[in-house]
Amino acid sequence: MTSCAQPGCTGTIDEGYCDLCGHAAVSPPVAAQASGPAEGSVGVWTGHPAVSQPAGVTRPVRGTGPSSRGVSGPMSSGRSRAGVLAEIADLPSVPYRDPETAVQSDPQVPENKRFCAKLDCGKPVGRSVDGRPGRTDGFCPHCRTPYSFSPKLAKGDLVGGQYRVLGCLAHGGLGWIYLASDENLDGRWMVLKGLLNTADAEALAAAEAERRFLTMVDHPNIVKIFNFQRSGGLGYIVMEYVGGQSLHELRGQGPLPLRETLMYGREILRAFAYLHEHDLVYCDLKPANVIRVGRRLKLIDLGAVQRAGSPPGSSWVTTGYHAPELDTQPSSVASDLYTVARTLAALAVPGFSPTRGGVAAPLPDDCGHESFARLLRRATDPDPAARFHSAQEMEEQLVGVLREISALEDGVPYPAPSALFGPERDAVGRALSDDPQRVFDALDPMAAVTSLPVPLADPADPAAGALAGLAGSHPHELAAQVGAMPETPETRLTLARLAAEDGFAGVRDMLDDLDRALPGDWRVTWYRGVAGLAVRDPDLAVRSFDRCVSMMPGERAPKLALGFALELAGRDPVPWYESVWRTDHAYVSAAFGLARAGRTAVLDEVPASSSHRVAAQLALVAAAARRDPRALHPGELTAAADRLGKLADLDPRRRKRLTAEILRAALTWLDGNQPAPGARVADTPFTERGVRGRLESIYRELAGAASSRQERYALVDLANTVRPRTWL
Repeated sequence: MTSCAQPGCTGTIDEGYCDLCGHAAVSPPVAAQASGPAEGSVGVWTGHPAVSQPAGVTRPVRGTGPSSRGVSGPMSSGRSRAGVLAEIADLPSVPYRDPETAVQSDPQVPENKRFCAKLDCGKPVGRSVDGRPGRTDGFCPHCRTPYSFSPKLAKGDLVGGQYRVLGCLAHGGLGWIYLASDENLDGRWMVLKGLLNTADAEALAAAEAERRFLTMVDHPNIVKIFNFQRSGGLGYIVMEYVGGQSLHELRGQGPLPLRETLMYGREILRAFAYLHEHDLVYCDLKPANVIRVGRRLKLIDLGAVQRAGSPPGSSWVTTGYHAPELDTQPSSVASDLYTVARTLAALAVPGFSPTRGGVAAPLPDDCGHESFARLLRRATDPDPAARFHSAQEMEEQLVGVLREISALEDGVPYPAPSALFGPERDAVGRALSDDPQRVFDALDPMAAVTSLPVPLADPADPAAGALAGLAGSHPHELAAQVGAMPETPETRLTLARLAAEDGFAGVRDMLDDLDRALPGDWRVTWYRGVAGLAVRDPDLAVRSFDRCVSMMPGERAPKLALGFALELAGRDPVPWYESVWRTDHAYVSAAFGLARAGRTAVLDEVPASSSHRVAAQLALVAAAARRDPRALHPGELTAAADRLGKLADLDPRRRKRLTAEILRAALTWLDGNQPAPGARVADTPFTERGVRGRLESIYRELAGAASSRQERYALVDLANTVRPRTWL
């Protein structure tokens, strides 16, 4: 072993990471002989000559507590999620590796990798004593369970009359892994995985369990189990040879790009959704168990896979990756998703190692990107019930984060309809202020409430169809209609939404009741935030919407709502508005939110197809006309007048008023400044006389169409004030 290169650390590098501080080695170790999955974990050979395992030792969970509640129900493993986003196939192909070059010439298990295979023991065995080498075969001194680390197959052996052994590839948690050729299929490469100790009833049971259900697993992201054979009284699982690079190897070259990491996470979650749909849990995910092969990704090492809800302590896990409750609770969908998040963190977060000092290390405060960090933290919540409820749910949120990252890197939006929210109902804060010193008025809380998207109803609810038919009703009519319907979760939530949007005094009690009736339903938290806006309690709104962002880190609507709440609380909303707008231009309120914060240029990005395009362009005109004259450039006024002239079908009176604002700003600028010869603004010579003449004409035209005598007199006074000076 080598010493850790981190300043002040006295640890040593083991399996590519420091055993004390957890940091990766400066240069990934390259073994002269092939090494397999970490001790205590069943493996399949991956075809790489040097597989350095991640920090932490794979071990059996020792469970003593009662069983937890059951796992989530069946779920879909559909693939149509990403839309225009890149797939794994778009990444550079990983070269195929010739398995013959990876066969070990002298297969041995290093002493520091020898552990008892008995699930409730797992202590070191076969170690040196007084300078004498440790025994490769013997009995555990702690529990007297027999152990054997000697290969049981040699080069040339024929297994099952079909598989010709070429040699040992690696040693896994339950035994040696061999390379063989299938003589019935023209020498196709196969991998044989044997038992660690045939006298161990638990090891035999694990292999028999694999034989029963793993041969039925068929998914493009999961290694294929073909057969189960016996030779010399021993059992062997026959599986496909996967020749590529593990994600652990790729991580050894430095943190992976976040976008690439999320692509891997998406593929892993699709494979997990398939397993969960068949009531199976993977249990032992880590970067070493995921292989890039060609342009595909595969999960290997199915030895830890078991039926969901298996007894506590029966799952093989890896320190630093496994969910903490597995010591006392059975493996579940929630514990599987915990390993996905820890794996993604290990791949993408610089300086993060899953273990430190031999124990699991907490996620760092800074995971590189806010939405990614919230995705990780929800999936690793100490309470399993607070995590994502399914692989599909986590994938949907991960893809939302991936869209956000892709938009940031590519500089173009990646919009997509939400599966949880309807569209934005209106663009809030787009009206121009009557105050000529500012472009917009302060955000109106009730306007924010009525602009927010509405959470979608659960289509499985008995009232979902009827509620959809009432979507266009006036709120008071809708309340009466829903109140007359039979009570269901969706009718109660609809009434709570209407009460929250109306600022009804009893809405908090309604939401407390719903919290008890529908524990964990994020919509209750959402409506608390809506109520906070409606009753002008921005701190409540901030807390509620911030929690919604953590629950749904890939959604745009909670980020927009949090921006509203922060703005009303006098805090900085810009990062949230920016995230929403950069990712999806359908949320025009985010663009106007940025404009209220002084980022008016973003309004030029409002699509021409948007019904709010004209409002955005008018705001840009007003922003130029209402700038501080000391910071004004005459070209801005000319551009604003040109912008106004290109707006077709604009109300003539509105056009004249904004033209007058531009000309008033030009007149102010001319006091002490000289424009370029021949310059024009709003089809008028950019001279004091030209601007005054045009302004007088506009004010008199507006006065002629005034709606009241008072307004007409005011406009005539303005016309007289700005008319060109003469000697007459």
